[in-house]
Amino acid sequence: MEDRKYLRGLLEALLFISSTPIKLSSLAKSCGIEKTEARELLDELILDYEEREGGFLLREIAGGYQFITSQTYSEALSHIFKDKKRETLSRGTLDTLAILAYKQPITLSELDEIRGVSSRAMVASLISKKLVKAVGQKEVPGRPTLYGTTNEFLIHFGLSKLADLPTPVEVKELKFEELSPESFEITDEPEVINPDFDTNSLPEELR
Repeated sequence: MEDRKYLRGLLEALLFISSTPIKLSSLAKSCGIEKTEARELLDELILDYEEREGGFLLREIAGGYQFITSQTYSEALSHIFKDKKRETLSRGTLDTLAILAYKQPITLSELDEIRGVSSRAMVASLISKKLVKAVGQKEVPGRPTLYGTTNEFLIHFGLSKLADLPTPVEVKELKFEELSPESFEITDEPEVINPDFDTNSLPEELR
């Protein structure tokens, strides 16, 4: 029992000092235990923090585990840290991200067809924010680039895997910003790529 208590504390400490999700295999290896035992201990920690109803929780995110702040205090925290710069997304870019997340892998022309307008600037912006990346080429004439979401996307929206996305009746009806209201500031301004981003790294069709 004492060893189990120690291992729980060690897992907790490892997660506390990490700013990014840690995979189960890495946690198990660091503690010198099997993955099944590590998962049991992590499940206990998750439940402990939920029952405690404190300021933060342990969650399985982006294929790993990470501490996150409780939604209960999100509004208060946003006021306290109101000067902290948040990523901005235009509504058109958010719409593009929602469609891409559900329809991936998807080409630019397929995105344009669904949205009814050009999505080139939106996809370029999402790549610059590390939420979207090129994941291959479609096996059709011209071999257009296929796009998909990144691991950073999962982290931003507090998801362990893409299958955790809520299932909307129609993707356009999803209020995507409700998944993680603290992650981004939604604006009606046109999307602008970060000037520090190297646009030469974008697929040619987006330059």
